[in-house]
Amino acid sequence: MTHILQIDGLTKRFHDWERFSPRAKTVLDGISFEVAPGEIFGFLGPNGAGKTTTIKILMGIIRPTSGTARIMGHDIVEQSQQVKQRIGFLPENPYFYDYLSVGEFLTFCAALFGITGRAAAATTDRLLELVGMRHAARLPLRKCSKGMLQRTGIAQSLVNDPDFLVWDEPVSGLDPIGRKEIKDLMLELKRQGKTVFFSSHILPDAETLCDRVGIIVGGRMHRVGTLPELLKDSVSWVEVVAEGLPAGFAPAGAKTELIAGQSIIRLDDAAGLDGALKAIMQAGGAIVSVNPQRENLESYFARQVRSAGNL
Repeated sequence: MTHILQIDGLTKRFHDWERFSPRAKTVLDGISFEVAPGEIFGFLGPNGAGKTTTIKILMGIIRPTSGTARIMGHDIVEQSQQVKQRIGFLPENPYFYDYLSVGEFLTFCAALFGITGRAAAATTDRLLELVGMRHAARLPLRKCSKGMLQRTGIAQSLVNDPDFLVWDEPVSGLDPIGRKEIKDLMLELKRQGKTVFFSSHILPDAETLCDRVGIIVGGRMHRVGTLPELLKDSVSWVEVVAEGLPAGFAPAGAKTELIAGQSIIRLDDAAGLDGALKAIMQAGGAIVSVNPQRENLESYFARQVRSAGNL
């Protein structure tokens, strides 16, 4: 299988019938991208960019206005039960039956996939341990914190041992320890050969987890690729470390600071690097290192969103 998810020209428009407006609002505007088997793909965008709408379409909750999407080679509109049984889904705002306990809820979810009896009990125990909720197995869901409910939602998405996980804001409501545990879980799922597609606006998490990311802004895909691909041309400045330079030496357009006998030279424009290196050598200096300082995903993302006029 070349792609586990393939989206082509997906568009969604909504009519505001409450205001009796005949004009449709375009929420998704012809987005296209693919997700390969076994990768962690981060679907990134600001609030209101269209992330949740895309996921609802993929899960069959709403239908697209136009365009196509295929999961495991099957069109989402015509998905069979066999395909759906291989998908694990965590919605942005999952609904829970308040008067069930955490363990009872997971057992109920297992039954939806035909897992009953001892197999259901074993599955529930395993998932409670996996998401750090064994201590809360008998706790009613109505008494759970936001973070505990989020862990329960992640557990239910794994009850059928899916090949493809679709998680909408999976670390929402989690404390730092919970976020780390879920990130570790995502990496473990990848090691097991599973594919994880998740939406988020917590960019440091995406930067440490993702094989590739897609950035959606205003309903349009703005960039898709690996982090090295996205950031390869985004050198913010260059640091050159040199020794043996005369006091007060500074190449044109650079700032120099002397630290522990070494000259730390900062170039705000990478285009001036060749000239600076020549000047250092001509002055009798020895070059210790050249360190391009690139943007991280967070600053790159902010720049892309601003360029699209959304900030």
